[in-house]
Amino acid sequence: MPEPSKGKRRRGSQQRSSKRSGNPSQPVGGSSVTSNIPGLPWLVGGAIVLVVLIGGFIVLQPRGDGGGAAASPTASAAAGASASAGPGASVAAGDCPTSQPAALPAGETRTVTLSTPKGDIAIKVEADLSPIAAGNFVALASCGFYDGTVFHRTPTLQDGTPFVIQGGDPNGDGTGGPGYTIQDEPVTTPYKRGTVAMARTAAPDSVGSQFFIVLDDKDGAVLASANTYQIIGNVTSGMDTADAIYLASGGQELPADPIPVTTATVATP
Repeated sequence: MPEPSKGKRRRGSQQRSSKRSGNPSQPVGGSSVTSNIPGLPWLVGGAIVLVVLIGGFIVLQPRGDGGGAAASPTASAAAGASASAGPGASVAAGDCPTSQPAALPAGETRTVTLSTPKGDIAIKVEADLSPIAAGNFVALASCGFYDGTVFHRTPTLQDGTPFVIQGGDPNGDGTGGPGYTIQDEPVTTPYKRGTVAMARTAAPDSVGSQFFIVLDDKDGAVLASANTYQIIGNVTSGMDTADAIYLASGGQELPADPIPVTTATVATP
């Protein structure tokens, strides 16, 4: 993934984590919906899903029988970065956080709109789902961190079910992050079509900037087997755009010509 603009590219060196190892066709994950992680078999609806750690990020990927690409959302953390509980000041456009931003206050919501060449995706971010992760996502979207990043992973389950589209990596290859990580939070709601969650590695407190959008209700069973990806909200409009991004990749784990986020904007509510 190329270095992002608006302060994203300039942080390229600190955003790069350890290079991924193992099979690059793992499903998206962040600890399942992360970037990379070592193999761990799961039986889901009779299909074997392999959780693979790649470059420090967990990836849920169904083992194909020659069929669909692996799918699993993953997030990347900066090398040597650790979670910070610091207060984090408000983030102005172009001034991205360098440590864990302030949590989104209880009861509050934001609308984050991701504009892409395929259309817009509007996400209702809810503090009550994961206040720390929600505050982090909103802060990064507000400062332009996501502008120019791509949906670098678009895996498919073994039976051909679309899994997720994963983005938010300034490097564009699943190895990047914002230069810091945030604290873990419990997952209290199910994963379903339209769920937006953060990718992570197998390590505790490893969420950075990578996120994913769930494409099918059936994927919930796969993600629930790990249940460690902090849910930050749901798509309120634009799932047709998410589907188009997946289709444009041909359902490939790592698309050759990934669709970018041209701009990310934040509105209240």
